Amino acid sequence: MTDKKPPHAFDPKPVLDLVASIEADLQRLKGLVEQQAEKFDPANPHNKTLDGKLTEEGVECCYRMFDDGKSRYTVAQQMKISFAAATHRFNSWRKLGGKKRTRALLG
Repeated sequence: MTDKKPPHAFDPKPVLDLVASIEADLQRLKGLVEQQAEKFDPANPHNKTLDGKLTEEGVECCYRMFDDGKSRYTVAQQMKISFAAATHRFNSWRKLGGKKRTRALLG
């Protein structure tokens, strides 16, 4: 009897190498997206002074939430400020140009 090789031998190594490369690229992209999502944190204690007023970073955090299309109610909840305070910040944000305003640096 003669040994016959299958007519189309399949080598899985190139496919597995491609899958590993794609997974590495996806992990890198995921890291880039996660870094952007964590630019500001509404719950950061540096957003408020000891007497509960917003610091400059807290105000900028409110403005960035408005930039992202968040409502005054959402900003009030996430920043743990009153709806009136969020409305005040919203009006200030609009006076500064809304989304076209110059962003302050955080951190």
